[in-house]
Amino acid sequence: MPLPSPDIAREPLHTRSIRVNSYAREDGQWDLEAELIDTKAYDFPRHAGAIHYAGQPIHHMHLRITIDEAFTITAAVAAYDVAPYAENCSGIAPDYAALVGMNLLRNFRQSVKDRFARVAGCTHMTELSYVLPTVAVQTMSNRRRQEQEADPQKKPFQLSGCHALRLDGPVAQEFYPQWYVAPKVEAKCE
Repeated sequence: MPLPSPDIAREPLHTRSIRVNSYAREDGQWDLEAELIDTKAYDFPRHAGAIHYAGQPIHHMHLRITIDEAFTITAAVAAYDVAPYAENCSGIAPDYAALVGMNLLRNFRQSVKDRFARVAGCTHMTELSYVLPTVAVQTMSNRRRQEQEADPQKKPFQLSGCHALRLDGPVAQEFYPQWYVAPKVEAKCE
């Protein structure tokens, strides 16, 4: 269901698009390729009298990571097509190889923040990396489903991962009855 129409007229200003594609590799690992594009809806002046035209990317960057079955990053590469300060921005790309060794499911976002904070990284590339854990989980969902079918006594990975999948909720009750836990009823004092 889309958002309701706004009550007040408005003018578009900025668009950020993020896209991530995942791939199964022949070597048994997976690649996640993320792309970020920022555009403005208006023209504005740039350095030395140049004009940045509406719709042209201000940022256009890519981040590819390779992960193993434990969600550990085994390779990482960053690249820039467009950056507002050219090589002054894109010069940080090789530093994102330091993602190697981080695990997407173990404090990943905080590890990235700690490693690439402020001048140690690129704000936009770092933000782009933040979407990778949930994409990795979606990438592995079929494998997780197969593991569950092979061992039905193992609690499904996704349970307790979000509001809808809480153990005392209607989704668990209907789709995962063996893991359902009835909500606690608080005694009323009279």
